[in-house]
Amino acid sequence: MFFDLHSFAGHTALCTTEENWSYARLLQESEVIAGGVYGRCLVFLIARSTMAVVAGYVGFLNHGIVPVMVDEALAPDLCQRLMELYRPSYLWLPEEMAVFYPGTCQRLRRDGYVLLETGEPSPPPLHEDLALLMTTSGSTGSPKLVRQSYRNLRANTEAIIDYLHLTAADRAITNLPMHYVYGLSIINTHLAVGASVVLTEEGVTQRGFWDLFRTHHVTNLNGVPYTYTMLDRLRFARMTLPSLRLLTQAGGKLDPDLHRTFADYAASSGISFVVMYGAAEATARMGYLPAELATKKCGAMGRAIPSGRFELIDEAGLPIDEVGQVGELIYHGANVAMGYALSGADLIEGDAWHGRLATGDLARCDADGIYTVVGRKKRFLKLFGKRTNLQEAEQLLHHRFDGMEVACAGVDDLLHVFVVQEEHFDEIVPFLSRTLGVHPTAIRVVRVPEIPKNAAGKTLYRELERYYDL
Repeated sequence: MFFDLHSFAGHTALCTTEENWSYARLLQESEVIAGGVYGRCLVFLIARSTMAVVAGYVGFLNHGIVPVMVDEALAPDLCQRLMELYRPSYLWLPEEMAVFYPGTCQRLRRDGYVLLETGEPSPPPLHEDLALLMTTSGSTGSPKLVRQSYRNLRANTEAIIDYLHLTAADRAITNLPMHYVYGLSIINTHLAVGASVVLTEEGVTQRGFWDLFRTHHVTNLNGVPYTYTMLDRLRFARMTLPSLRLLTQAGGKLDPDLHRTFADYAASSGISFVVMYGAAEATARMGYLPAELATKKCGAMGRAIPSGRFELIDEAGLPIDEVGQVGELIYHGANVAMGYALSGADLIEGDAWHGRLATGDLARCDADGIYTVVGRKKRFLKLFGKRTNLQEAEQLLHHRFDGMEVACAGVDDLLHVFVVQEEHFDEIVPFLSRTLGVHPTAIRVVRVPEIPKNAAGKTLYRELERYYDL
């Protein structure tokens, strides 16, 4: 079994506003749900932060059933497209969504969820190591899934427990979705040590979230950059949260000023603030900045997780040993996933990546062995021969215009700057032209209703491409 729930039978596993479940209860419910599935097969799990979802996920993993973690917000037609490609044998979803799948057979109901048998006549064969399928960051609705093995999950879970010093005394709260690797890793790590997870679908801007936080004496708060932006606006530092011991951040690079704000808060409050780095392709986590370095290395990503290793390579693929030199960040570790899948036919494939992941991120390493991500390998344009870092352009605008919401994309010789607000609209081109050293005709500013983002708060640049020809 992946989760050893017997060892913590008397501990509280899950909490909601209505009830608490012990580990014994979680084990019982997970066995009932898994018992409705016949044999090793694929199950689409529509993810919510509820008891039923966690119980289903635990039961499936413990019985060799492979869940596909699906975003609840995914439109029925897109979900249907994924079903056609991957041919799942079962669906585990909210009762009210069952009407979208009329040709299925109901096997059981549990706590607002229903297990539907699809009757798929030719389910895809599954590799013996395949444990879980996740969407990549920014690919919700895309057919591309990440194939994670049991070994990947164990290695990642053990590493996070190690560097965050998680114990049975910890209590986390779910403000991140379970279809997202960061959110799921919180479930995996806390259940692995006998800790508790408070389940809620409310966010940090809602009063009910903080009521739950205080009622259940939450110790660990986790968030993406957007979370910390909201916490800062809510004057988080003035809140009274005596149970809090740990803040973690992942899901994209935190603005250095916000990093400094929360690092200083943590240092003055006697709690730990840990910035982390990862991807679905690494089963969640690759690097972390130890809490003791939070104030000393603001803006840095950190070092490789326990049992993992980083290296930098140049454009020729050769290792970079020189301190401070920028290269592509390569990660090595047992948590590197098996590879991608584009359809059910790929689920029989073995390990394609062999513990090595080319992140596509550009980074440098300082004399202390601490890495800082400085941009994306593919996030560059040539503007009339001048190589331009799009992430750097975004950061320049963000700092020059006091937190401007902006996204930079485009094609060679034409940088598209997407903004939401009218303020400073006419100042952008002259500023970037001067700062980047490019002719104004290489820059185009476009107003959009919103900057599209995924659940982790990462910008979906591909969705902005439709504005290129307007």
